Amino acid sequence: MNFAKQLINWYTDNKRDLPWRNTTNPYYIWLSEIILQQTQVVQGLPYYTAFTTNFPTVFDLANAEEQEVLKLWQGLGYYSRARNLHASAKYIVDELDGHFPDTFDDIIKLKGVGDYTASAIASISFNEVTAVVDGNVYRALSRIYGIYTPINTGKGFKEFKMLAQQLIDVKQPATFNQAIMEFGARLCKPKNPDCNSCPFNNTCVALQKAVISDLPVKIKSAKVSKKYFNFIVILSKDGKTVIQQRLGSGIWQNLYQFPLIETDKDASFDSIEEQIKLIAPLKEQFLELSLYNEKAIVHKLSHQHLYTKFWIVSLDSNLPEGIAFDKIKDFPVPILIGNFIEKFNF
Repeated sequence: MNFAKQLINWYTDNKRDLPWRNTTNPYYIWLSEIILQQTQVVQGLPYYTAFTTNFPTVFDLANAEEQEVLKLWQGLGYYSRARNLHASAKYIVDELDGHFPDTFDDIIKLKGVGDYTASAIASISFNEVTAVVDGNVYRALSRIYGIYTPINTGKGFKEFKMLAQQLIDVKQPATFNQAIMEFGARLCKPKNPDCNSCPFNNTCVALQKAVISDLPVKIKSAKVSKKYFNFIVILSKDGKTVIQQRLGSGIWQNLYQFPLIETDKDASFDSIEEQIKLIAPLKEQFLELSLYNEKAIVHKLSHQHLYTKFWIVSLDSNLPEGIAFDKIKDFPVPILIGNFIEKFNF
């Protein structure tokens, strides 16, 4: 029995009933694939439901305000995905008259779409014979075939893409691609894979040589940097606060936050007290300063760790231009800020 047939047989018996598997609509497949980038199914499922409910067509997504899209995405992280999703929806509506591109070569031109996502959409929605290669595929193929080429290199991508393309079932490319992704996610897991139930346990090189934990190989990335964030939470006499939109590039681009003082190390009370006097609404104001969390909240991102403290500034005056406490939750914010807002209970 060949690889594709074994894999598809396993998938037929073990696949999960997920909403994006009950459609070939490219808009829905695209939504699911973008949401599931860097995200597990259990976390992404509610977001998929929310997006398909609020924006049932690409026209609805294109016509939405960016702030509305970012708010719906809040908590999912990697916010560039949401911005790219919105930009591509506008492109499809404005430039393609709402017709989703139907080939790999055209799909990959969409902002935020790479080889994997384009292959998934092209195969699932349009039956194009183009193999997907993601983390699940790297892991499964490297173990089954004993491949030590680092997966985060150009050479590694080409080698695994070529192998996946050779293995794909040309008559059932959609099923094959979904099967190998499901196989990697549920059976050939990063830790504690279920080798006893694996249909390839008689031929898996990693299992035979007891090197499962060594594969796939990945070159270590640069050292994670540390940043120290001090958010200034202003509470005015008339029940208002200050939030600001992050402009320019960056992970939280166009999201909202409290005024931020970034320091090169853990900041002292005196240094923060001195610096907050430079914040526009606080100049020449009588204020009371307190620290909300003595121990920094560590927010871990792929390339940096944010050591975060929230400083509470109480004003004995009004903030005419401020944001009312009950309006704060209307703004899209990073999950770090969102969690604070929920706990602080303005």
